[in-house]
Amino acid sequence: MPHDLAAAPASPTLSASGLMTGADYRDSLRRLRPVVYVDGRRIESVADEPALQPGINALAVTYDLAHDDAAAPLMRARQSANGLTVNRMLHVDESAGDLLNKLEAVRLLCQETGCAQRYLAHDALSAIAQSSARLDDALGGAEYRGRFADYLAQVQRQDLSLGIAMTDAKGERSKRPHEQAHPDAYVHIVERRADGVLVSGTKAIVTGAPYMHELLVMPGRAMGERDADFAVCCAVPVDAPGLTIVARPAGRPGDKLEHGAALFSRRYGQSTGVVILDRVFVPWSRVFLAGEWQHAGALTHDYATHHRHSCIGARAGFGDLLIGAGALMCEANGLDPGSTPSLRDPMVELIKITEGFFACGVAASVYGTADRLSGGFMPEPVFANIGKLLLATQIYDMHRLAHEVSGGLVVALPGPDEDHNPATAATLAEVLRANPAVPYDKRIEVARFVEDLTASYQAGWYSVISLHGGGSPAAMKQEIWRRYPLGNKVDLVERLLDRGVLAPTPGTEADRAITRNRQPGRCCDAGCTAPGQAVMVPLPPAAKHAG
Repeated sequence: MPHDLAAAPASPTLSASGLMTGADYRDSLRRLRPVVYVDGRRIESVADEPALQPGINALAVTYDLAHDDAAAPLMRARQSANGLTVNRMLHVDESAGDLLNKLEAVRLLCQETGCAQRYLAHDALSAIAQSSARLDDALGGAEYRGRFADYLAQVQRQDLSLGIAMTDAKGERSKRPHEQAHPDAYVHIVERRADGVLVSGTKAIVTGAPYMHELLVMPGRAMGERDADFAVCCAVPVDAPGLTIVARPAGRPGDKLEHGAALFSRRYGQSTGVVILDRVFVPWSRVFLAGEWQHAGALTHDYATHHRHSCIGARAGFGDLLIGAGALMCEANGLDPGSTPSLRDPMVELIKITEGFFACGVAASVYGTADRLSGGFMPEPVFANIGKLLLATQIYDMHRLAHEVSGGLVVALPGPDEDHNPATAATLAEVLRANPAVPYDKRIEVARFVEDLTASYQAGWYSVISLHGGGSPAAMKQEIWRRYPLGNKVDLVERLLDRGVLAPTPGTEADRAITRNRQPGRCCDAGCTAPGQAVMVPLPPAAKHAG
């Protein structure tokens, strides 16, 4: 028998502002009953499970900062379509200013948490808004746009957290979805009914899956006509019957909690989950793509562009942590980078990397364009992909530079148990103190923080998600080549040469592959000065990372 699915999860309790607090968010998780396994154990209460607390803590910050007087202007946004003031993580951007505010909001969140996770919801909602409008335009109706508008308003009013189930298990990578020996390697529609669809399949990498309210199931690639059943996008409550989550712990919740190891990642972290769907019923009101295979690729592209833009802000926040920790480590070691070139140069390099890819995010915001059909705002894809490619490939350099300025103490320091060993603690405190102004315990605290961020299991995890999150470097290089206006550059040189390298045949100019990609001029009526580019809100004092 098919599983049944309620139209919506139990409504959370909202504060007077209409937005949840971190405590409200935790309470809302207690009302859900998802099937979650972690380390082979069935989790009874996600909200109270120690192995998931670092991830829940990270999401709670996205709620609490919306109530912080300094951060609220950045963490809240007004949705013009329904007049709601919503959490920035659920806002569909309407201007270049919105894109900038989202970029800064994500950076602010990740300065605190390392990876705030919830911003993926913003990216998916923005992409589905564009896809719904595109579908209706192609079909000559308004059904998809109306469905999504209703769902978006519900999500925003309830201030939900949404997990993004996009990456399929994939099976044999050389084969398309319909060619797989096991059809559940990709999520697909297995039955269509008058009241909805039943879906089965496996999503392999779902960020924060155990502690979300709902999952947005999205196609992970372009589809062909024979892949039509795999072209599905829908919203599913995390505790829907037939849905199982097999997850890993978040952060390092069990690492020497009492003695100070894992200072950062025992507090904040991220769980990822494999999501298995077994004939899960989804009512039509929550279905945003159902076999329209021609639109799967565009939806995937739109999400990837929004997400890569957000990743820039996220990893810039992580870079801020490395910069601050590296500077503190220099001070604790008794050295001033300003007068020590061997420290100043790597510190400047770390700053250059972080602010360099962040500048690409700013450029992608400033040169963003309005989506003609949905009214949403899209980051400029070349800058967004370049910024994401830079951070993906330079995350390892960021770790190396932090090691260079910190010294070998970050991995050579005795374990935290020795801090309380009467036979060794006094001696260690005496001989391992470097700067007379910095107590031994403060020096080792910073060293262990650097170790946690750059040389631990969790540090390796940050590297992998930076490299592959939002797509591999190969995917970003392909998108940069596909979108970069090479034709304009060729035109420039051919004009300076007075004649083209190839004498054009009338009517065949467009056939030259090397000049095919072009773009409207910047700062023209078709370029970056489209109406609606609101001014960015002031940053909270703690978030002013430059200057």
